Amino acid sequence: MSSVRVSVCMATYNGAKYLAEQVDSILSQLTEADELVVIDDGSTDETLAMLESFGDPRISVRRTARNLGYVGAFGEALSAARGEYLVLSDQDDIWPQGRVEALVAALGEAEVAVGNVVDLEHRRPLPSPVRRRPWHLSSSTSRQHRRNLLRIWAGVIPYFGSAMALRRSALERVLPLPAYLGESHDLWIATVANVDRSIRHLDEVVVWRRLHDTNASTSRPRAIGPVLRARVMLLRLALEARRRRSRTQ
Repeated sequence: MSSVRVSVCMATYNGAKYLAEQVDSILSQLTEADELVVIDDGSTDETLAMLESFGDPRISVRRTARNLGYVGAFGEALSAARGEYLVLSDQDDIWPQGRVEALVAALGEAEVAVGNVVDLEHRRPLPSPVRRRPWHLSSSTSRQHRRNLLRIWAGVIPYFGSAMALRRSALERVLPLPAYLGESHDLWIATVANVDRSIRHLDEVVVWRRLHDTNASTSRPRAIGPVLRARVMLLRLALEARRRRSRTQ
């Protein structure tokens, strides 16, 4: 068995502008036996050179043979990780101290844990794209599994992959990612965890999110067409999660 306790799973694409600060904040929270698994999805900037410049044996980098998109790249990172606890990371945020241990501690009682996100500059919660008010998770709603599934479908619960971690045992239901999952791998993981009745919400802030024009995901409202397509996809994900749960019971 692997001796790796924590695997940080990151997907990169032309992220050199902000990557160094993020990697520094990650490595400072890892032990010598942990790892940072990076799947680079065809960067054409200095991303790969920057990762190599760290000279840290805990960082492993693999480049995709073709562009997979960020969802596919995260799937590859989860597949490559060796640790018991898998912590997801974007390429352009900063991790506050204590993030790793807070998420790992929460995984002692659930297969998936997710905390809160604030913007890096002002340290304020992000606004909900539906209700236009501060968006945050509460530990008190962790066990409201059916309601959480409805909140996922309605787009009113802040399940950000950048604030998420999971136990290795959850991969049996999470992977492979559904072929039609073109966005929102985080909502898929949260759907699986709520169907399995094994998710923990943290009150703590675990990500300082850097907001800029090239964020892969956004809290801005979307047009009606993409919203409807997303709702159909989320229903399919809920059905798939139930099918996988039945298969592994």
